Amino acid sequence: MDLPRNDGDDAQPLVDRLGSETISVNKLKVQTTTSRSFVSPSWARFCDLSAKPTRMPAPQILAHSPDGIKALGHVNLMVDTLIANATIEDLRAITRNLLASGSPGLATAFTDAARTRLRQTIAKRIANANGLFETDIDGIHAVPTASLDNILARIRSLYGAGMGFASLGLLASIVKATIGLRWEREGSMATTLAVIDTDISQAIQSCKEELEGGRANDLTAARDAVNKLSISVKESLADVKSWDGEFPFERAVNSIECWKI
Repeated sequence: MDLPRNDGDDAQPLVDRLGSETISVNKLKVQTTTSRSFVSPSWARFCDLSAKPTRMPAPQILAHSPDGIKALGHVNLMVDTLIANATIEDLRAITRNLLASGSPGLATAFTDAARTRLRQTIAKRIANANGLFETDIDGIHAVPTASLDNILARIRSLYGAGMGFASLGLLASIVKATIGLRWEREGSMATTLAVIDTDISQAIQSCKEELEGGRANDLTAARDAVNKLSISVKESLADVKSWDGEFPFERAVNSIECWKI
């Protein structure tokens, strides 16, 4: 673009060169002095000598999950690239190191964000309690399936994030699904049920913390969840006794009986 000339004097330069001091105007160097230099009025229409150079912000994006749910806040582009491409093992290690080395408030903020996310997806990703067990090749004893692993992962995410009452219904469904089954005293089924017994105790502890933290807003629903789990455990005990098996939920019984909500 041709720069405008000073009206009325073709020989007059854009800036009267009577000094040696140099200033920068939008990346163009011009000579000036403090006493007699001036800028052509026609050029002044195109330049703002008082404007300060601006610094472009770092690229940022608004993070979204794969299912389109907006994430909390903004994530730097490079950080989001790391999150999108790192392996699950790397992300777990990074998260654990961050929480272990950060302030106590960081862990609180993390679990708050986790609960927000889980509430958004709980209806969409509710686990199906069907097909959790199948008959082994002997045609008699039951064994766990991959579906059980999926529902247990969901349960542990819930009570691990401080949503113990939301996990009790799923645990009750698992216990109820064992009624009518037979399993060997030693084997994958017995081992898995012993782990589930521990999960029930952990979930109840999470429920207690949820109550103490004032996050259990609906006490009626909370009592109902505990009652359904208690009924399922008692029915399982009666069933196992009927075939002289080894009852797998002893810790769960103790945890429920020793806790009054």
